[in-house]
Amino acid sequence: MLKEETRRPVRRQKLKQLWRLVHESQTAPLTGTPRAPDKVAANELGVTFIGHSSFLLQIGGKNLLVDPVLATRLIVLRRQRRAGVTIAQMPAIDIVLVTHAHMDHMNLPTLRRVARATRRLSGIAPVVVVPRGCEDLVAGLGFSRVVALEWWQETELAGLHVTMTPCQHWGARMFSDTHRLYGGYVVRDPASGFSVYHSGDTAYFPGFREIGERLRPAVALLPIGAYFPDSYRGVHTSPEEAVRAFVECGAKWMVPMHFGTFRLGREPMAEPPLRLMAEARRLGIEDRVRILAEGETMRLG
Repeated sequence: MLKEETRRPVRRQKLKQLWRLVHESQTAPLTGTPRAPDKVAANELGVTFIGHSSFLLQIGGKNLLVDPVLATRLIVLRRQRRAGVTIAQMPAIDIVLVTHAHMDHMNLPTLRRVARATRRLSGIAPVVVVPRGCEDLVAGLGFSRVVALEWWQETELAGLHVTMTPCQHWGARMFSDTHRLYGGYVVRDPASGFSVYHSGDTAYFPGFREIGERLRPAVALLPIGAYFPDSYRGVHTSPEEAVRAFVECGAKWMVPMHFGTFRLGREPMAEPPLRLMAEARRLGIEDRVRILAEGETMRLG
């Protein structure tokens, strides 16, 4: 009984904070204009920022989506900037990677639309990869196959190697389904050698160095928002911590994410990239950090 009594004030506080964020998300005008992503050659790597933690990856001649969320509203929380790419502007998708079940990373209507659009374009629906325990959430959305992974497990799909990586976060979609795992991914094309690390949502933790040593990603997609108040840093990185994670994982390029789209923390919406670049300049690595606008593609190769 005491345990439940202890939980109730925490839940009330979380609901109060959420209500304030919801109210603020409705007041600012929705900005941004979608654009078609650049098409890259099979021997190039393309990283297109869609918004928040959503990316289109073109690697090894294949098209992957990571955490695609194109909905304007997550129940009542409204996005502040439009998605940089619409589903109609996307190519046929081979693989969809979902890092965890939170609604700003796993949007079921978007996933259903992606599966349907690819089936119309190519005749074959994409494969979806999810953390262990999330299979039931995507089972009826029209994907050709559901693959569930645990930390450090690897699978080969469409000629690409996909490894699930650990992180410091939590995976319940509601309050009680704590059995759902969470994590990030490293995608590697053995033919070209290109590799991309998407950390998922995470706080800073020592595992970044191990991920770098074991998987050696060339590009790191790392979160920089929702870090204030400081209690949020138990599950989110600050911009400075994201730079530290970038250095420790040993990637050549960093692309920030998880900022500017949804009002999830109490820091000013424009603050995360400013603090990110200030820290990168302090360390003399600002030329290795690429802040992409929604719909912009970074090309390597």
